[in-house]
Amino acid sequence: MEDEAEIYDGIRAQFPLAFGKQSKSQTPIESIHNATRRPASAVASENPSSSISNNKTNDLPSISSSSRSWLDSLKNPKRNPRSSFGINENSKNIAKEDELVGPPRPPVDENDALIGPPRPPPESAEKEEDDDDDGAMIGPPRPLGGNEEDDEPIIGPPRPPPDPAESDSDDDMDGEPEDDRYRIPMSNEIVLKGHTKVVSALAVDHTGSRVLSGSYDYTVRMYDFQGMNARLQSFRQLEPFEGHQIRGLSWSPTSDRFLCVTGSAQAKIYDRDGLTLGEFVKGDMYIRDLKNTKGHISGLTCGEWHPKSKETILTSSEDGSLRIWDVNDFKSQKQVIKPKLARPGRVPVTTCTWDCEGKKIAGGIGDGSIQIWSIKAGWGSRPDISVANGHSDDITGLKFSSDGQILLSRSFDGSLKVWDVRKMKESLRVFDDLPNNYAQTNIAFSPDEQLFLSGTSVERDSTTGGLLCFFDRQKLELVSTVGISPTCSVVQCAWHPRLNQILATAGDKHEGGTHVLYDPTVSDRGALVCVERAPRKKSVDDFQAQPVIQNPHALPMFRDQPSRKRQREKMLKDPLKSHKPELPMNGPGFGGRVGTTKGSLLTQYLLKQGGLIKETWMEEDPREAILKYADVAAKDPKYIAPAYADTQPETVFAESDSEDEEK
Repeated sequence: MEDEAEIYDGIRAQFPLAFGKQSKSQTPIESIHNATRRPASAVASENPSSSISNNKTNDLPSISSSSRSWLDSLKNPKRNPRSSFGINENSKNIAKEDELVGPPRPPVDENDALIGPPRPPPESAEKEEDDDDDGAMIGPPRPLGGNEEDDEPIIGPPRPPPDPAESDSDDDMDGEPEDDRYRIPMSNEIVLKGHTKVVSALAVDHTGSRVLSGSYDYTVRMYDFQGMNARLQSFRQLEPFEGHQIRGLSWSPTSDRFLCVTGSAQAKIYDRDGLTLGEFVKGDMYIRDLKNTKGHISGLTCGEWHPKSKETILTSSEDGSLRIWDVNDFKSQKQVIKPKLARPGRVPVTTCTWDCEGKKIAGGIGDGSIQIWSIKAGWGSRPDISVANGHSDDITGLKFSSDGQILLSRSFDGSLKVWDVRKMKESLRVFDDLPNNYAQTNIAFSPDEQLFLSGTSVERDSTTGGLLCFFDRQKLELVSTVGISPTCSVVQCAWHPRLNQILATAGDKHEGGTHVLYDPTVSDRGALVCVERAPRKKSVDDFQAQPVIQNPHALPMFRDQPSRKRQREKMLKDPLKSHKPELPMNGPGFGGRVGTTKGSLLTQYLLKQGGLIKETWMEEDPREAILKYADVAAKDPKYIAPAYADTQPETVFAESDSEDEEK
């Protein structure tokens, strides 16, 4: 073995070091996240705290305004210490001959005046020197220290700490803006593309590993953060119901199945890998009473899985009913809920939701009312709480808080309302000027529920684009707005508690995608995993030749067409068939061809040459043209007249008997 190793070392020494298998160069994580970083100008305008946290020069999580001004004042002495302390050309000429200006190692003057010492003198001595010189202190200042020249206030910390970075982080806690305490992860962004229309449904499982997105292009795409690379491609695409938009997606509490709600009357259940487990039955549309039908009879509008029970789901429909289903029985529902209406009829239920404990159901009715049912023994369709005029238009989203005391509602009327479930007569706060053009626009809470967020739609004459608005739950005020897309509307949004990442769906009539906002310092897994994973390079082994199936005895309709290669080669050898068509002439003609100046066709050429072919029939009178042949026809008849020359030498015309014709 030793001999073989020595032989290998001897042979290897004859080749350069770059020869052979090289180690793969790994891209630094910082450069990867810099590629997905949101524009600095957009981040600064949207949230000042995030722009401060992304400052590369400070390398600090956040910097207050006072600390920032202090650090800026300390940067100038390093570049030009004389200019920062007021030493210019005029001051050099005024300086005394026996003074040495700005040495890094201050010498001792003849008059025992120590200028620019590294060891700072007492304050009294400094003041005496300042009074004698009538100017600023000459020489380099104390590093990171305060300068009391001209009786100005101290900028920055009065006592220079040993580590300036630690002092900055301590001081920032006092002067930190209010937006910093929310820590909205929005410094970086990736987009999960693939849809051709607006993404109207979004669902993230509880572990944060898989994302579902449904669109108006009738498809559902499944993304896996653990299996994706930097190309961000979905691993499966589904079309639940042909020709129907996706209106809702919801994971089960155990994340092993998910519910898909489309524009059809039947909801579907899929497993985690996208395989169909079942489809709920459709009701009889000819039965008037909805309680006697086995399922919905019109298109679904919304659906959500029970937050605690993995066997129960809730759906709402345009037929004016809400239904509770058992996943184990696809043939009939468990409960039918008919909302309370002001007048009899069928009003669609536009949205529905559970509370966090699964003990209450809220539904948004097409007449603008909000109704809440409490699930208890012997409960029925009569709602426990009903707000007649909750909104002036259709309600698109409802959301309960975790404690069940706050209810958020979103509507087509461009408003977001905050309700107290204990006092539903009036809303706590109304946020207007939030345009909404999609029936699936929802509301979401932050993980700590200090904030709630919702998206806005793009209007025709607006220049703001699709925004994601954040509101404070305690103060009930707008905290921040984040621009997602300049041309696409924001429909669905979610803030995942485990990943600490914000997902927002956007799109229009031509494209759609899911935007994932994250911060590498506070977010965990999710987008961080797939962004750092580079796509695999294509290898020679990846090539797969298409198999050729030889079936000479197949029917003519299934038989492959014979190859035309030999026929094409034969045609190329034929000078007539392979002759290239002549291009049209430009300018005067040459080589026997007529140019475009005198007409591209021969007839045009002859007409333009002076009347070789003249057609005057368009200028003559038709009666005169016929009469000019009358004398010739009488003298030399050719066809009919010679046959009657012997029997009827003179032509006899019929005479009219009517007086009108004579007149």
